[in-house]
Amino acid sequence: MATCKACDDLLILSLDPEDADSGDEGRQESETVPDDLELPCSCHFHWQCLLDQSSTILNTLQCPSCNTDLPTTPESSTSSSSQTTKPTIPTLYTNEGGPQPNLDILPILTEEAYLSSHPESRPARAMHTMVSEGDYNGIVSLLSDDDHDPEIDMTAAQLLHWTDPLNGGKSALHVAIESNQEEVFWLLLWLGSNLFSNVFPSPVVRAAGSMGLTRRDVVTREEDVRFVKDESNRTAADVCTAVGHPWTVFVEGGLFNES
Repeated sequence: MATCKACDDLLILSLDPEDADSGDEGRQESETVPDDLELPCSCHFHWQCLLDQSSTILNTLQCPSCNTDLPTTPESSTSSSSQTTKPTIPTLYTNEGGPQPNLDILPILTEEAYLSSHPESRPARAMHTMVSEGDYNGIVSLLSDDDHDPEIDMTAAQLLHWTDPLNGGKSALHVAIESNQEEVFWLLLWLGSNLFSNVFPSPVVRAAGSMGLTRRDVVTREEDVRFVKDESNRTAADVCTAVGHPWTVFVEGGLFNES
């Protein structure tokens, strides 16, 4: 079996045995699953072993083992010379779920390198993922824990206002609209805008009350999530307009007007 080019161990991952009440106290066997990331140059790594070298790989764009150039530029499906195609690093990753061919590792390496240099941004990136997936409870839990979790350096207001440099400078509200997560959209407005409470739909108000989601007494315009701009200078209202119906209803109804 091939071994990892970084640590020389077999390309497997050992899982801790489950603490089941089986009565077989002497059984200490561990289950193993594949953990094999094959680069275009045919070098193999554990997933985490490669991610640990993210910054180095991004600086050289070469395999850390054989120094082969990694990025490729996929052929464009259009003949237009004005269209640019982003480079990729296609890999074959095999884990317990089976083979994942043509997995582009470049965005993942980019994110990991950024978060290694900016660890304070990990909770904010995690929240944006929750927003895109509609994980309402996860967002509430994260924002509720910000004051006492030692790994979270941002306040709830800062998490709500944070813009993602790896995703066009978008805020959580931008992401909610583009991901069509209306329930999360209202949650972000409840916690991060100075909209009057009577503007919110009754189910939103009831849900907020049942979860103990109190609003700040004062939210300045600079803090209001409705007016955060991404790298393209777009506010949430602009994104609603770009996405179209039913999001344009909120723009037409004055939801983004300044109070």
